[in-house]
Amino acid sequence: MGYVLSAEGLVKEYKGFRALDGLSIHVPRGAIYGLVGKNGAGKTTLIRILCALQEPTAGEYALFGVDSRDRAVTRVRRRVGAVVEGPAVYQELTGQETLHIQYQVLGRKDFDTIPVLLEWVGLGNTGKKKVKNFSLGMRQRLGIAVALAGEPELLILDEPVNGLDPQGIIEMRKLLLKLNREKGVTILISSHILDELSRLATHYGFIDSGRMVEEVAAACVDESLEQHYMKLIGGNWDA
Repeated sequence: MGYVLSAEGLVKEYKGFRALDGLSIHVPRGAIYGLVGKNGAGKTTLIRILCALQEPTAGEYALFGVDSRDRAVTRVRRRVGAVVEGPAVYQELTGQETLHIQYQVLGRKDFDTIPVLLEWVGLGNTGKKKVKNFSLGMRQRLGIAVALAGEPELLILDEPVNGLDPQGIIEMRKLLLKLNREKGVTILISSHILDELSRLATHYGFIDSGRMVEEVAAACVDESLEQHYMKLIGGNWDA
């Protein structure tokens, strides 16, 4: 089993503050990999670097075995979809119009597949309803649809259930499991809702103060996720 994403010794500094401090990560193909850490641990900084939204101060990472410093990584990034810090969608458009624009950006001309994608994420009946009138859960699912427009093999999600009500969380869980099991999409997901993450993840990475404390398969965690984290990090869980 190879890694679709790996990093070694990542450092990110902001005016003397180290958000990442020599962090390494290894995401196996086909996994749902849960990033676990308190707010400020470095999860979003790591995701922004992996999505090329920021440059690391030091260290390196690879996507599908291609080093991020290799010019070929630009082509490889087309195999990655992401939703970082909330979905970026046009409020005055419908879901179908939003995906039509994303297809054009990606150079796709098979616009007849858009209704299929909307159906896949549970938005097949939204019709002419504008995004501004979507619920938070619907906007989150539309954001994932935009990320899936390029048919990615790796999906990176930053707090996808943040702010959702219980029904929205359940729907998001079902969608992510469906993507992983039926489409074979590898998912890297950051979340501070540990109970929900434990229902999804096949692997975990525990981050604290910009460092990876442990990477472990979910099958090897014999207690609750919170208890395991507490033993590793100490203190109270307060995300």
